[in-house]
Amino acid sequence: MANRDGILALEQAVSREVLGQAPVIRKIILALLADGHVLLESLPGLAKTRSVKALAAHLAAEMRRIQFTPDLLPSDITGADVLQQDAQGRHEVAFQPGPLFGNLILADEVNRAPAKVQSALLEAMEERQITVGGETRAMPPLFMVLATQNPIEQEGTYPLPEAQMDRFLMKISFDYPAADDEAAMLALLRQPREAKAAPTRLSQEYLFACRADAAAVHVSAATDRYIVDLVNNTRRPGDPELARWIQVGASPRGAIALDRAARAHAWLSGADFSSPDDVREVAHAVLCHRLHLSYDAVADGVTPGAAIDRLLDTVAVPA
Repeated sequence: MANRDGILALEQAVSREVLGQAPVIRKIILALLADGHVLLESLPGLAKTRSVKALAAHLAAEMRRIQFTPDLLPSDITGADVLQQDAQGRHEVAFQPGPLFGNLILADEVNRAPAKVQSALLEAMEERQITVGGETRAMPPLFMVLATQNPIEQEGTYPLPEAQMDRFLMKISFDYPAADDEAAMLALLRQPREAKAAPTRLSQEYLFACRADAAAVHVSAATDRYIVDLVNNTRRPGDPELARWIQVGASPRGAIALDRAARAHAWLSGADFSSPDDVREVAHAVLCHRLHLSYDAVADGVTPGAAIDRLLDTVAVPA
């Protein structure tokens, strides 16, 4: 079994560089353990990009940043076949990999990309491969997309389709840091770069061993039942208020994501089995982007988070 101390040290190292966002960093680490992609959402300037850069700095992984714009083409992210000339003057067609062939992919402002680019990104996220020029190429073994979007900026954006939203294991929202954390952040950023020691980088082999251990965490029949009951109650709510709020519930992929994230949470907490408490800890991040609220709910100011709170309050844990 792999020692979880390295993952906890990684979490602490990132938290020291992204002050005031400890719950967010924990969720990103859980998604990394569960081999899932995350959608990071917040207003500008709340350390979405800094969080990804800090994670990459402490992990033996290649980070690639893609700034999504409305004029982006699929080949701009996947790469393309190009005509090259060798030393002897002979010409040949060779594949030039795009920025998508990295380990940690920061998809900045992903909702600004047109449909064809989002389709190419979707194939890489779900299939762990892309097809260019009729040839399929696999993504690296460590491949995680961390996409960002601004919830209030709508001009010049292409809202992500439900099918693509469902491919993200978690949707993580950043909030403003506390005043003390913001003051500490100012002091941190004043430090000269030369004063900072080179970070210790966690190897990919160690991460893969931790993933295997997290995936092997035992899950009881009662916990499985609880996951299924939660997801089913987003589709056919037994609670009248939930039935009025939720128009479209989570797919079976939501249940799979709950199971994976809960096992990662249990392992990181030092437990040998996943419990309903682990499921509740990750429910908001896993389900909030999988619920489509009704017009009545939106008119009443109900948020997906409030609907999930109600869901957790009304669905009983099976004996």
